[in-house]
Amino acid sequence: MEFRPRNYIAEEQSHSLPRSRADIHPFSSSSPQSILRQVDDNEENRNNEEFFDPLRAPDSNASVETVDGHDFESSSNGNDDSFPVQTKEWTSFKRFLMQRFPVSKMISVSSMSNTIVRSGKAHEKSSSSTHLEELDDPQKFSETDTKVITQQEYVSRLHELKDEINRAWHSEDRVKSLKLSIKVARLLMDTSVSNFYPTLFVLVTDVLNMLGDMVWERIRQKAEFAEDGARLCSLRAENFRACDVPIDAKETCYNWFCKVGSIRELLPRIYLELAIFPCWRFLIEQPSESLQRLVMMTRGIGDPLASAYCRLYIAHRAQKLPSHDTGYLITCLNDITLIFTRISSTKESAHGCFADSKRSLVSLMEPSVEFIMKCILNGASQRWAGKVLVELGLGRSREELFGGSPCVSIVLHHLLKELPIDIVSFHAVDILHLIKCSNDNSYDQCLNYRLVGLRLSEQISQIGSVEAVVNEVIQVVSEYGLDEYVKVVDAYLDIVLQNQMDGHLNTILEGISKLASDKVLAEDELASLQSILVKLLSHFKDLEHVFSLILDMMHGNSRVIVNMHILDMATRNGYVHDPTTIQLLFEISQALHSDTDLVNMKNDDNQQQARLISRFVRMVDHGVEYERHLAFLMECRGALGSIIELKEILVHSSNCLATKALKVGKKHTAFVKTCVAFSEITIPSIPGHIKQLNLYLGTAEVALLGGLVSHSDGLIDSAINCLQSSDWMEGSRTLDSDEMLSSIRKLCSLLIMVPGNPEVGILHIPKSILLIVHSRSPRLKARILCAIISLSATLSQERLPYHADHPEIMGNDLLFFGDSYVRELLSLTESVLQNLVDVIEQEPSRAARGSLSLEACNCIASSFKVGSSYLFQKSYEILMLPSQAGPISYNFIGTTNLCLSRINEHVLSVCSKLIETGKLCLNTKDKYLTSTISFLDKNLPAAAVSSSIAI
Repeated sequence: MEFRPRNYIAEEQSHSLPRSRADIHPFSSSSPQSILRQVDDNEENRNNEEFFDPLRAPDSNASVETVDGHDFESSSNGNDDSFPVQTKEWTSFKRFLMQRFPVSKMISVSSMSNTIVRSGKAHEKSSSSTHLEELDDPQKFSETDTKVITQQEYVSRLHELKDEINRAWHSEDRVKSLKLSIKVARLLMDTSVSNFYPTLFVLVTDVLNMLGDMVWERIRQKAEFAEDGARLCSLRAENFRACDVPIDAKETCYNWFCKVGSIRELLPRIYLELAIFPCWRFLIEQPSESLQRLVMMTRGIGDPLASAYCRLYIAHRAQKLPSHDTGYLITCLNDITLIFTRISSTKESAHGCFADSKRSLVSLMEPSVEFIMKCILNGASQRWAGKVLVELGLGRSREELFGGSPCVSIVLHHLLKELPIDIVSFHAVDILHLIKCSNDNSYDQCLNYRLVGLRLSEQISQIGSVEAVVNEVIQVVSEYGLDEYVKVVDAYLDIVLQNQMDGHLNTILEGISKLASDKVLAEDELASLQSILVKLLSHFKDLEHVFSLILDMMHGNSRVIVNMHILDMATRNGYVHDPTTIQLLFEISQALHSDTDLVNMKNDDNQQQARLISRFVRMVDHGVEYERHLAFLMECRGALGSIIELKEILVHSSNCLATKALKVGKKHTAFVKTCVAFSEITIPSIPGHIKQLNLYLGTAEVALLGGLVSHSDGLIDSAINCLQSSDWMEGSRTLDSDEMLSSIRKLCSLLIMVPGNPEVGILHIPKSILLIVHSRSPRLKARILCAIISLSATLSQERLPYHADHPEIMGNDLLFFGDSYVRELLSLTESVLQNLVDVIEQEPSRAARGSLSLEACNCIASSFKVGSSYLFQKSYEILMLPSQAGPISYNFIGTTNLCLSRINEHVLSVCSKLIETGKLCLNTKDKYLTSTISFLDKNLPAAAVSSSIAI
């Protein structure tokens, strides 16, 4: 055996690809002409049997799919499909409605809801519970037929009724469908369980919408098709006219409205007409005129809750019309406002729960105001919004808005949410005066002040008189408690900051300090303070006075969140250099570390805190003050050492400091020693042998750069101890094995630079590695043995590929030489080779055994000189293994062929075996396989090749 001599410089030059300037970026968008040129080039490449890159070919199916998708969408029609935006908004609104008003498990059912109650399904209330509830509300239990069922039973029964209506309709029994729909609509007359009413409204209107859609579709079919199936006309849902509808379809439509008009009760009659209301388009040109009639009819509904939701349904069904005036919606809103006024003016009764009952009723009616207001002002122009304000009584004319009478607070709130921002900005002071005058109990006044601030923050530059607005707000909040105070000033803080109103900012902060002093803050107050502090952090750089005023007041989770925001903001845009800022952030990190639950560190919140602290430590930069930076790392290790991730960063930061110092000059040897010692002390406290191994190797490399050979030797010994202590097989994963293999290969590459110890010999550490891997898995052991072979072959060279970058450290090519040294390397390698064949044969997986065989073959071919009979024998034994292992990746085949092409005719049988393996794995027409055979034809005797590996 003889190691192959290597000229690393020449090999690097020969394997380097030629470089040329590119005029066009490869990932830039191509013009149509360049795409055509690429297609032509690809066709030419195919003809020349060169590699074809599929990513360069245009996707011929892309445009077809787009066209198909467009055609599918444009061809769909129907009543609901014409209004996809409204349908999506309504679906979201229904979900919001049911989530806002959760329902208890049991529901009281009055006699008017007998449609829901089945025999044996209702639960009679116990006398004790009935008596207690009667004491709370004597009017509620005046009826004797009250029964109780579960919410799930109620909802299930409604779904059954919906299915029954659908089945009856498709069975041509449309009378039954109508009768059942009337029964379902009657359920909305029962408001005894008020919290369940929003959910009931959603469920019932789903049934009614289904009926309306079926009626619409039936009349449309009668209008478009004759009884014999012949098409009469085509009605596009968005723009057909009543004059286009045949008389038979009109009669059917009119018949439906007559049936609905004969319903005795008012509320079901209104709901059923609204369900089929879009069908008015088959009868008259302006169906929206009938909306005003229905709005007038709702004034006959005595129950406030039922009347509010009936008006909500009017607004929803009117959206099915292609175009309609919103005057009827303004009438609905004025009627609801009148109801709110009556509720607010009702005198308190002797029962203490009456005020709570009023608040609950207003809250239940609020969604109707919200939805109707959105329908009125959605996309409204400034001119139209001004007209709406006048009709709502909030202005004498379009030029004098917000000068009328006070407005109900809850209506004003949703009006302010939907008004165009230009109107809010221009009339900001007038709006604040209107809020001050509208001080009823329907809505919290401070929330309206807050809403105005949030709306003004959308377009701060357009505010008419900023000074007057802020003065008015500060005057109002001066009479509030802390909760209302911070809610309102939080909304106006962006305005104050962007207009540099320092005097008002000081007033706000002093007010917070005064109200919050010596007080335990509630969660809502903490949330508002958190928002205020985050805004201040985003605006200012020097915030010490802010922290002293606000941060010390906070506690608990809000303080943690604010601290996390501070660290995130401070480290987001680059390194932190200022010593004062570093000290402040360090104290914040200490506070955050104290609040971190170290036992539950796997919790996402705790992990985020640890990441933020670690990022802060990593982003600190003291510049050329290396000693100060190292002292900071030591302080972090003592104060924040419970965070494992941070310890790794401390080691990396220490090694980076030492490297920076070495780049400046060699006068920092003492400092480098201190850094290495710091890392060496920190590493053992980090769990995980692989992490420790990598950190030891990284620190050893830094020590070698500093000329600290003895320190480097000690760190490598510690790394070997990590290998000996690790239990790879217990709970091991493929990733862990790959990491361990990578670490050992890194250790072998480092041993080329580290001067060998003459007392124990240069092969002391490789032999230690062999002893450690003796009992490991065949796959891992085989690859480590290959690494030892490559290390031995490299150490045998007259000139090593790289050396330690320090003038006082001699390379191993100067310390060890001669025949005895080479024989020692060959002796070790010979035993490794013999062991390598046995290890590969022990691999149970056939595919892995073949891969390992090719890896070993490549390693041997690149490490030893051609012509050795012993080498040929071992190569042949290893290469015989893939035939037993099954198909192998052609990447290995190509690499192996490139190495073995240098071998003389004695290895022809080896090449033949590898090609046979490739034929088992790849298609016989595979270009890579055929090109490899062509390559062998050029480099080996032609007759032998054709007889051995011809396809």
